[in-house]
Amino acid sequence: MSSEIILKVEGVSKQYRLGVVGTGTLTHDLNRWWSKVRGKEDPYLKVGNINDRSKKVDSQYVWALKDINFEVNRGEVLGIIGKNGAGKSTLLKILSKVTSPSTGQIKTKGHIASLLEVGTGFHPEMTGRENIYLNGAILGMTKSEINSKIDEIIDFSGCLKYVDTPVKRYSSGMKVRLAFAVAAHLEPDILVVDEVLAVGDAEFQKKAIGKMQDISKGEGRTVLFVSHNMAAVRSLCTRGILIENGRISSIGTIDKIIELYLDKDAVKNKINTDNRSGSGLMKVEDIIVSGKKANMSPENGALFRIEIQLESQIKISSQQLRLDLKINDYMGQRVAWLSNYLSDIKTVEEVKKIVFSIPKLNLNGGTYFISTDLYIDKKRSDFLQNAISFDINNGDFYGNGRSVPIQESRILMNFNTEILGE
Repeated sequence: MSSEIILKVEGVSKQYRLGVVGTGTLTHDLNRWWSKVRGKEDPYLKVGNINDRSKKVDSQYVWALKDINFEVNRGEVLGIIGKNGAGKSTLLKILSKVTSPSTGQIKTKGHIASLLEVGTGFHPEMTGRENIYLNGAILGMTKSEINSKIDEIIDFSGCLKYVDTPVKRYSSGMKVRLAFAVAAHLEPDILVVDEVLAVGDAEFQKKAIGKMQDISKGEGRTVLFVSHNMAAVRSLCTRGILIENGRISSIGTIDKIIELYLDKDAVKNKINTDNRSGSGLMKVEDIIVSGKKANMSPENGALFRIEIQLESQIKISSQQLRLDLKINDYMGQRVAWLSNYLSDIKTVEEVKKIVFSIPKLNLNGGTYFISTDLYIDKKRSDFLQNAISFDINNGDFYGNGRSVPIQESRILMNFNTEILGE
């Protein structure tokens, strides 16, 4: 390996058998053993379906990862993103030596520390302080090293008040704080972090991201970071890998990889009901986004219209109903919040449709996502996370005949609300 390359993954694949632990039969074990004796390839590595959880498979074997190749330089922060089940966590477990690859090899320089799951290696009956020593020992720290850093670890975790309390009484967020504090102060050559920071609160996430930046930039260590929080990935990482169905789809700058991921994950102008919750008394049936003309994409500086079509099991009036629209940009940052509670509207006996319109849209060009939150008598009836995505084009916002980005997007907008019945 080059002196600058600290991690090299060559042809790594991981195969699992569906439904059972191990190979499942004595015949399969004997076939594998006989192939190994004769110096031949495992016959079951020649079969198997790709890792697509949405499709029915006709084989007992599936490739969680297939032919993964990439290199990581010293001091680099690499973001690994993809849908749930794409193979990200499997890759990190292989890199952390929690499991071994079916084929391929991994070359590393230095020590790898991993933070893969909440409270991994913690004993619930032991106190936080005792678990710092236990977890530190598991990660390769000596007792003298832990002694020299324990005050710093406890202070970083923010768990000083509860450090002598058994971990079984900790919340999941407190466990993550403590576990990350230990791993971050281990001073590994490579730190592997998988999504667990999502459990922590905003203050801790900011502190953890700052620590990982210090580790990479100030101390020259390498970080592999998996998260569905695109804002955190973008702020921390310089380069990214997009994994789809167990294969690497693309490697490049983090902005390019995030854009590819969101474009693939989103179906433009079509409602997505995968992430739905609530009582279901009334539901969002469809969302129609339009610009100054029905068949045109919206643009800044012009009319913007969102039509929400509703389906209800019973008759619901506008006085019972509250609908919030939360608009996020492609990084997951909130840019607008619209609600019929913020408008002076007439009473409608039976609501069928709600229309929000912004006379002069003040959002820059790009891809945006709408989440809907519907309440009936202050009880959640329907919640859709990222229900629909849409594009906004740059327009003549300033009225100077030029189509340019606007200087600032504001969460507070001037908008009108119309509630319609039959």
